[in-house]
Amino acid sequence: METDERRSAVPAAATAPGREGRGEIPRQLWVEEPAERRRMPDPVRTAAVRAVLIMSLTIIQAMVAFLCTLAGSWLAVPMVIGGVAGTVVATWSVLDVWVTRQVWNQRHGVVSVPSSTARRMRRERRTARRTARARARKEARIRRRGAGGLSRA
Repeated sequence: METDERRSAVPAAATAPGREGRGEIPRQLWVEEPAERRRMPDPVRTAAVRAVLIMSLTIIQAMVAFLCTLAGSWLAVPMVIGGVAGTVVATWSVLDVWVTRQVWNQRHGVVSVPSSTARRMRRERRTARRTARARARKEARIRRRGAGGLSRA
């Protein structure tokens, strides 16, 4: 009875072909898998999208320049000059992605290398906080001991 209720709740397209009458549980259409890589930060992703668009336009321009050259069209010379300029701009945009990523990593301390500066600074701050807390506890303990007034001896 339970399998009949399950089968009726799932659309017929979700079941494997030829298994409707055998009482088997239908397969899932979508299986969620955990992401292997983290999402890029917004500024880096914006720079990467910009670089991909510029590169694709440069490749299209180079193809048009090549075809114009083969056809002997007067557009060949301006397109080749534009292709050279587009190549320079595309190279600049790829460097922009790299620089944006490096700046993001330096500002936010997201570096996975164990000897990174950000991790060392975090470790130093944590050690300084621990020593400050230990010093404060020790001073509080000394004050409590001396707060009794007269000695017990």
